Amino acid sequence: MDGAREDGGGVIVVGGGPTGLLLAGDLATAGVDVVVLEKRPPGISNLSRAFVLHARTLEQLDARGLADELEATGRPLDRMRLFGGLSLDLSALPSRFPHVLVIPQYEVERVLRRYAVEAGAEFRHGHQVTGLADDGHGVDVAVRTPGGTDALRARYAVGADGMRSTVRQAMGLPFPGRSVIRSMLLADVRLDDPPPSLLTVNAAGGAFAFLAPFGDGYHRVIGWCRDRDVPEDEPVGLEEVRELVRRALGRDFGMRDARWMSRFHSDERQVPAYRAGRVLLAGDAAHVHSPAGGQGLNTGLQDAANLGWKLAQVLHGHAGPELLDTYHRERHPVGRAVLRSSGAMVRAAMAHRPWSRALRAGGALLVGRVGPVRRRAAGQVTGIGYRYPAPRGAHPLTGRRIPDVALAGGGRLHEALRGGRFVLITPAPYEAGDDRLAVARWAGERRTALLVRPDGYAAWAAESPEPAGIRAAVRAHLG
Repeated sequence: MDGAREDGGGVIVVGGGPTGLLLAGDLATAGVDVVVLEKRPPGISNLSRAFVLHARTLEQLDARGLADELEATGRPLDRMRLFGGLSLDLSALPSRFPHVLVIPQYEVERVLRRYAVEAGAEFRHGHQVTGLADDGHGVDVAVRTPGGTDALRARYAVGADGMRSTVRQAMGLPFPGRSVIRSMLLADVRLDDPPPSLLTVNAAGGAFAFLAPFGDGYHRVIGWCRDRDVPEDEPVGLEEVRELVRRALGRDFGMRDARWMSRFHSDERQVPAYRAGRVLLAGDAAHVHSPAGGQGLNTGLQDAANLGWKLAQVLHGHAGPELLDTYHRERHPVGRAVLRSSGAMVRAAMAHRPWSRALRAGGALLVGRVGPVRRRAAGQVTGIGYRYPAPRGAHPLTGRRIPDVALAGGGRLHEALRGGRFVLITPAPYEAGDDRLAVARWAGERRTALLVRPDGYAAWAAESPEPAGIRAAVRAHLG
């Protein structure tokens, strides 16, 4: 894609954060021309709020050959303490990654950017979108550049440009919701006496605070104090941060040498439609919520994993544009569920009346001691518990996340998915005849035929099908 190219081929991704980076890498891997427009200058910022990768996100990254590097950089934690005194034991998760990985967002961005660049995505930094128009045949994007202005055209555009998305605003799409917490504090500080746990979270005395290590000697502090509601542009002092942490966590851990401090507000909002013609929204441009549970970055990456292969199918002529409607149908309910669960957690943390604190304690006890409730909560927070809608009468596996099952010959499903391929697991030989399809055999004696989408969810399954049935399913889904 070069300037205002007449044919408008490919995709313009607006926003070079984690969601945009993963999407760009997936599209480029699939052979789609993709340009990433990022208003920030080159370089990875360490001023990020996200500090955890959940199991389902690690599974998606494993399917791209990226998880092991991040696992070696971050630190796994098999028990996650959430706001409101709730603790989740993740050690029994049915995943190759039965933990949460504590890792700063900038490390994730570093790996995802390399993935996108090596796949062939083009990056244009210092490019800020000023306007966008969809004429039904393509999308025209007006851009302010370091040297002036430019006009780009593509077949599709994706807004992955955050809560204040210019793309969403240019399309006139509403972003209904409300501010949940105002005047939250962020600070990067050194600690003379760091807490023993990787993630430290607690709510007490009308305040809550979260501590996480960067790995470079600094810790990120995120906190809120009930009786300190001031405008976001009010300066933050180190003593204010110390006092908040003392109230919520009991002590300030010898806090000193703040290199960055600011305020922000936490909203709960979701756009009603993730697709408007040839423009789609992903990540914080489509949904924002409280930081409780660390689900924001993870939900955005799951959006990108769902959308990338669908755009590639459409752009290469293997599927009609209606395939893109399934992006909204599948991901909007997940975004809504994340808003509700993270909102419930932060409201539990904010509880201050006796009856609300009693409800919080009862809920934590229920999750901690009742197996089905605990598994459902862990599945929702980590992302492995979500499934997508399936047609009436479909096999029970259809729409479900498929674990990293063992394959004949010693391989794994996530390895077979690399390159953005579909994977057909069959009990009998099958000739693929398409480089978008990998064919594998079960490691055991299972007789189910299973077609797995590039994002790791079952597109189709059948018990002991005839070869003609398998061929029909492959044609239906690969085009």
